[in-house]
Amino acid sequence: MEIKQVAVIGAGTMGSGIAQVAATAGCNVLLYDAFPQALERASMQLRNTFSKLVEKGKYSSSEAQTILNRITFINALNSLKNVELIIEAIIENLEVKRKLFEELETIVTPHCILASNTSSLSMASIAASVKSSGRVVGIHFFNPAPLMALVEVIPAVQTRPEILELAVNTIQSWKKTVAVAKDTPGFIVNRVARPFYSEALRIYEEGIADFSTIDHAMKSLGGFKMGPFELMDFIGNDVNYAVTESVFSAFYFDPRYKPAFTQKRLTEAGFLGRKSGRGYYNYAEGEVRQEPLHDEALLKYIFNRILVMLINEAADACHLGVASAHDIDQAMQKGVNYPKGLLAWADELGVEYCVHELDALYQEYHEDRYRCSVLLRKLARNHQRFFS
Repeated sequence: MEIKQVAVIGAGTMGSGIAQVAATAGCNVLLYDAFPQALERASMQLRNTFSKLVEKGKYSSSEAQTILNRITFINALNSLKNVELIIEAIIENLEVKRKLFEELETIVTPHCILASNTSSLSMASIAASVKSSGRVVGIHFFNPAPLMALVEVIPAVQTRPEILELAVNTIQSWKKTVAVAKDTPGFIVNRVARPFYSEALRIYEEGIADFSTIDHAMKSLGGFKMGPFELMDFIGNDVNYAVTESVFSAFYFDPRYKPAFTQKRLTEAGFLGRKSGRGYYNYAEGEVRQEPLHDEALLKYIFNRILVMLINEAADACHLGVASAHDIDQAMQKGVNYPKGLLAWADELGVEYCVHELDALYQEYHEDRYRCSVLLRKLARNHQRFFS
């Protein structure tokens, strides 16, 4: 079965981006939003986007217009009754999503797939909001959807196998890389990436280094395109903190995912990053950023500490069957632009080295936050690697 009639609910940046991806792949798309202003803004932004793509030679004017003509802007849910796939991209609130799915089931055909673009909420809970829960699946794009290669596809425990297969095939036909993830908090990327932010914040709170130095360590030694504080400012402190808090709560307050007071206070103060003009850095015109320290020993310590925590989280996700080692590495490279797959990085450093570094952190702090993954320890004991 080839899906050609698609609806996207929510005309914000993410919803508009998903609509663009689907339309570019040849689908007819209904882009719904309850607010006419949001639809007008989305229409204008999409026209501007394709105008720039034409200027860059990516499309001819006629090709761009053909894609735009496939997108219809609507503000009535009843217009969705004949679509084959609906992807909601609305506010990250479980009850709001459940209420929407419950309403959608009364409108669409029995064969319509209902998908959520949630980044961390329970797909089982969303699916339970409808009677025909087997047709519900998670399809999580990354922002900006037209540019980011990765899409996580998350089956709920209720999702029928043929629905999962159809969702994977559809997203792959849209020229995206698919990683299938288990329905656990944060799925792959938002779970495995937590130490990139949380350990950087911990290092700062301990007074070991400032924001600039920590960012510099991860970029200069690790090859990351953005440091953790630059990235949190780019994402939005409120958004990043909300995901951290959600994952922490969903994992029954496992200390590995504990939020940082620094981020909480900045969020409370309205220092949300680039969008508010101030976050970890001040983005006011003429403001000069503090120069990082260039102490090689300090930079190496920062980089190694954050990296082994990332590797530990990736190893644990693999150990608990969240996704395969290949999909985890691919997700981190294509979903958040990591320079290498974390598990391949562990092989390169040596699994034994990673275990040693994690055990040293645990011995120093005696916090469960630094417990070494069982899988890492097993591989080290047997002198094995993640990839042969």
